[in-house]
Amino acid sequence: MAKTWITADSTCDLPGELLRRFDIRTQPLTIVLGDETFLDGEHFTPEDMYRRYQADGLLPQTSAPSVEDYLAFFRPLVAEGGQVVHLTISSELSSSFNTARLAAEELEGVWVVDSRMLSSGVGLLAIEGAECRDRGMGAAEIAEHLSALREKVETSFVLDTLEFMRKGGRCSNFAAIGANLLKLKPALEMRDGKLGMYKKYRGSIERVYREYAAERLSGKAIRPGHIFITQSGGVDEETLRELETLIRETVPVKEIHRAVAGCTISSHCGPKTLGVLFIDE
Repeated sequence: MAKTWITADSTCDLPGELLRRFDIRTQPLTIVLGDETFLDGEHFTPEDMYRRYQADGLLPQTSAPSVEDYLAFFRPLVAEGGQVVHLTISSELSSSFNTARLAAEELEGVWVVDSRMLSSGVGLLAIEGAECRDRGMGAAEIAEHLSALREKVETSFVLDTLEFMRKGGRCSNFAAIGANLLKLKPALEMRDGKLGMYKKYRGSIERVYREYAAERLSGKAIRPGHIFITQSGGVDEETLRELETLIRETVPVKEIHRAVAGCTISSHCGPKTLGVLFIDE
């Protein structure tokens, strides 16, 4: 019987152990820093990026895979009748969906799903796709299911600083300076495929993490299978353990996963960004 593959862009930010456990393959985006080029998630980490930024003030640019990149990725998977369900970062944020779709049109057996999410929001859908595959669902049915389920994925983050968004042109100098002076910590969420600010917290980032997490989880009917704590680097172990305890005390959950966002995501939000991501019932 031909295999059904679940694949995703590298922006799904799934740790290696989860990629192996759920047999998920990823297609990297490209990181361009000055004259250097790297593949997202390979040989260049957010820590490397932050060091370079402190040294020379440069932040990387990111680019989506080309049609040729996707063809080279898909072809070995569809050999001998294999089928592929591929998840991309939101089409509102990247051209990945469109180029993957164009590649899929040249092949048999490839379904491309616009996650309308980013980071572990994509990862949650990829895990769901893998679990559906392992229950015997076919590729077309999985793609349809994930397209419907994406509306129930809750993807949000709280930022320690707006410096990186200002540097990338995603917020004004005035807004960034004002947030810093007032010690505000903006919280962002994905809605309609776009990332927008929904609240501003005040205080130390460690206290804000707890307040943010408690509010996101409060009163929600959450699927118990998987919840992610995803951060961009710089969050200490004690804080992560405290957040895991808070989650377990607030909602029933089978597994809490930790993830570190890759350079594609971290280059826009900066260090100490943290999100609690899950799927609603």
